Amino acid sequence: MFKRTILYVWELLKVAIITIAIIVPIRYFLIIPFYVKGESMVPNFHDREYLIVDEISYRFREPQRGEVIVFRYPQNPQEFFIKRVIGLPGESVKFKNNGVYIYNQSNPDGFKLNESYLPANIETLPNGYSAEEKIVVNSKQYFVLGDNRMFSKDSRSFGPIDKSFVVGKVLLRGLPLNKITLFKEAPKY
Repeated sequence: MFKRTILYVWELLKVAIITIAIIVPIRYFLIIPFYVKGESMVPNFHDREYLIVDEISYRFREPQRGEVIVFRYPQNPQEFFIKRVIGLPGESVKFKNNGVYIYNQSNPDGFKLNESYLPANIETLPNGYSAEEKIVVNSKQYFVLGDNRMFSKDSRSFGPIDKSFVVGKVLLRGLPLNKITLFKEAPKY
């Protein structure tokens, strides 16, 4: 009986070691869980939704316009925010006619973003910027906005974020169960 107990404990210990060896690297280097807090991403993400964030993709490629990312809040890196990438490094962003305009090398006269993921009646106001001001996004920076433009603390209030603050991109909505979604690629513009 004692020998069986030792064998049983040994088997449990092996399972625990293997489990830890698999789960710890995945949790700390590949993906992290994230709970949405607040209403800044409504109607696409709601308060208390459970998300899985991909931490590894941006080690091999840059964030793309339209991707939803989690990042450390520049004014308090202990806090995490969820927002959508709008302006890329080297671009300028301008708010006019309730829309977002992007200026870059390919489009020096600018183009209005077609934000199909937002309701048609949404207004995007400049908040802390003047209506005629072009906000320059420097290299290694991103301009991010919440989908709930009237109630979002985003780059309009704290400016573009450095890439070093980006944790990863939203990969999966796990809860609530009736809204499970895999986010494969960014919306097309």
